[in-house]
Amino acid sequence: MSRAKKLTTEELFNHLFGACNILRGPINQDDYKNYVTPILFFKRISDVYDEETQEALEISDGDEEFASFPENHRFQIPDGCHWRDVRNTSTNVGLAIANAMNGIERANPDTLGGVFSSFDEATWTDKNKLSDERLKNLVEHMSKVNVGNNSYSADIMGDSYEYLIKKFADLSKKNAAEFYTPREIVNLMVRIIDPQPGETVYDPACGTGGMLIEAIKNIDNDALTYGKIYGQENNLSTSAIARMNLFLHGARDFNIKQGDTLRSPAFLEDEKLKTFDCVLANPPFSLKKWGAKEFSSDPYGRNIWGTPSDSNGDFAWLQHMVQSMDPDNGRCAVVLPQGVLFRQRTEGKIREELVKSDKLEAVITLVDGIFFRTGVSACILILNNKKVHSRKGKVCMIDATQIYTAKRAQNYMSDDDVDTVFNLLSNYQDVEEKVKIVTIEDIAKRKYTLSMNSYIEYAPKEVIDPAQVTKEYYKCLKEVEQAELKVQELMEKGGFLDEQSI
Repeated sequence: MSRAKKLTTEELFNHLFGACNILRGPINQDDYKNYVTPILFFKRISDVYDEETQEALEISDGDEEFASFPENHRFQIPDGCHWRDVRNTSTNVGLAIANAMNGIERANPDTLGGVFSSFDEATWTDKNKLSDERLKNLVEHMSKVNVGNNSYSADIMGDSYEYLIKKFADLSKKNAAEFYTPREIVNLMVRIIDPQPGETVYDPACGTGGMLIEAIKNIDNDALTYGKIYGQENNLSTSAIARMNLFLHGARDFNIKQGDTLRSPAFLEDEKLKTFDCVLANPPFSLKKWGAKEFSSDPYGRNIWGTPSDSNGDFAWLQHMVQSMDPDNGRCAVVLPQGVLFRQRTEGKIREELVKSDKLEAVITLVDGIFFRTGVSACILILNNKKVHSRKGKVCMIDATQIYTAKRAQNYMSDDDVDTVFNLLSNYQDVEEKVKIVTIEDIAKRKYTLSMNSYIEYAPKEVIDPAQVTKEYYKCLKEVEQAELKVQELMEKGGFLDEQSI
């Protein structure tokens, strides 16, 4: 089967920015994502459907009736609801788009129900906002690229939504309400937890589903992930993206629920919290008004070590994830702000109980600036209910703040950087300035702080004599003054300055 040229991330993002420019004027830039995201979904569904049709034609020697059979497709596109149907519409284009999206939802209620209607702020049929001509331009622009599975190798829905959030939060000088886990961090977490065929995977703050998709890739056996993938996301449109994202990546029988995980966890068994083999998440950092009052008498017993302040939900998320781990085989990787490593009062007591439980296997601190538009320093906590014997009673402390690749906009971790951190944990031995294996007794002696500088052995820094620093400062200052005088002299000679301008 011939495959279309794969889009690069930059090409896709540039194309999406072009789509936003078409909307510029009648649509506020804060609302671009509410139009571009569903139209991208619509185009992608049609492109994936066409890929499946082509595959069926090739194996059936061109039998079009066979190619249209439902079993050859992951979802159904009713007559009149394909992208090409909208593309061939010249009047009432907005109505055609809305009808196509509604038709696809109705035809696939279990898998695609709500994925378009969750973007309820989009008013496709309002011609005062979006004329037929403008929408035709948008459709033609999106028709120039193929966004099926054969054309884009990454997490297209998550990447695209993330891009739109970032781009227009930046343009409007607003912070994005959500921010996302960089793909390299997701990759590192999944590699460490290492989900295996037949194991259950759960993300209680799943966003657009990036961690779950990476877990499916790690398992590398689609059939054995069916019915094993679980996620909950509070934001309605983001949870819709997660469902479509997973579905279009080939996942089947997954469970994505919309709702507030801390107040109303969606996955229960016999009125108890359901447990999972692998728990992964990047929950909202330092969430305020998260429901401390309800948590203090939590019916699911998630306040095992205490109830954090309502001004910061970090340890509520952590305790929820601990209680969601399978008692025998549960592993967990969670991204949290580094403040969880040293903050005191209630959080200090919860951290002490965490350490004493011997579930904590590793702490990895990350470089500043790795998350978009936040200066918060992050860390990854690795927990394990089934530590190997040699790691019991110990915690691997990894300082990865110097393991990164600098970029102009923000720092990131390359594949090599991820390999380096993964290998440091796998090798599980002291490395000067990078790794220290500490015992629970070591941590107790330091009043249960998990700050890296309390354990990592750093090489002594060269101390420069203050008198030498002062001498160098005045030397440089004199050179600057002489340079300024020289420039002034040259400009006067050239007639660029007169006495009044000096």
